[in-house]
Formats: sequence, structure tokens, C-alpha cells
Amino acid sequence: MTINVELRDDQAARLDRFATSLRKSRGEATAQLIEEGLRHAEFPAIEFRDSLVGRQAYVVGSRLAVWEVSMIAEGYGLEVAATAQHLQLDHDRVSQALRYASVFESEVREALAENRAITLDNLRASLPPGAWVDIR
Repeated sequence: MTINVELRDDQAARLDRFATSLRKSRGEATAQLIEEGLRHAEFPAIEFRDSLVGRQAYVVGSRLAVWEVSMIAEGYGLEVAATAQHLQLDHDRVSQALRYASVFESEVREALAENRAITLDNLRASLPPGAWVDIR
């Protein structure tokens, strides 16, 4: 579907900067912003931020990505209250993060898989020479 939107010059310039930062076209960046805005409207405790691996869903007011909350919640049998207490977050934020993880399951599952694939060997290989110290 194509939608025509009129933007002020300053908005168009900001959109172009955003698109450039993502290495996307103006149309792709616009679609992404609309999707993120719709998700945030459905889940107000979730916002989108740039990370080392691209844009990710984060819990508002925290440094936690949704996949991290989901990973901790798994250890508590997806129990919201226990997870919220562990993370020292309010119940609503954890609840929204877990509902988001359920609705966008493949996105969160992929992030969890990437995290679980990290081994000591590939972590060591990703660091500059001399940055790894073995303590025995």
C-alpha cells in the first residue's frame, strides 16, 4: 500500500538523516518508523533504540532489551511478579515486555538465539589482542 504524507522541510531532513544512519531508503525508514510507532502505541512501556546489532525493542526507563527481560523471565517460569522483583522493574513494564515477546515471538527468539550462541572462544576472538585475561 502506498500512502502519501506531506512533511515539513525540517522533518524531511530529519527523516533523511535517520534513513542514512540505518543505510535505508527514505521509504524503508518511514515504514520502519511507522511500525515502531504502532508497536509503541500497543505497548507504551516498549521503545526502540539503536544497538550494536541494530534497532531493538527496549523497556522504557531501563537499559534492558525485551529479549533480556524474556531471558530472565524464563528462569522464573515467565512469572511476571518474580521477574519484576528480580529486575527491580514495575509489574506493568515486565508484563508489557513479556506480551511484546509473545506477539513478536520470532524477533525475540532470534535475539535470544544470537545471545546463546556466544561462546568464550568467539568472545575472546572479538576482543582486541591482550584484552582477554585468563584468571585461574
